Amino acid sequence: MKKILFAIALAAVLMPIMAVPALAADVSGVIEQTWGSANTQIRSVVDNVVFPALSLILVVAFFVKVGTAYFDYRKHGQFEWAAPAILFVCLVFSLLAPQFIWQVLGM
Repeated sequence: MKKILFAIALAAVLMPIMAVPALAADVSGVIEQTWGSANTQIRSVVDNVVFPALSLILVVAFFVKVGTAYFDYRKHGQFEWAAPAILFVCLVFSLLAPQFIWQVLGM
């Protein structure tokens, strides 16, 4: 029991001595420097890969939803507009986002 207490006390004494504090100013400076150097690469990847992939997924989902809504209309006689409308608005946003998203983010 004494060995366990001694090990815990030794760890409690050595922990503050060996800990190196990370100052917030240093961390934020490194993050800002990294963002500054990678900013153009991130923009090009987001504009040329992320938004077109998202648009493709939304186009497929939109047409599938319009098709299923049409078949539901043929079966029940009532067309459900909510899901296709939401997908269409998301598609328009994803198509127009590369033009204005960087100004909104302040970059």
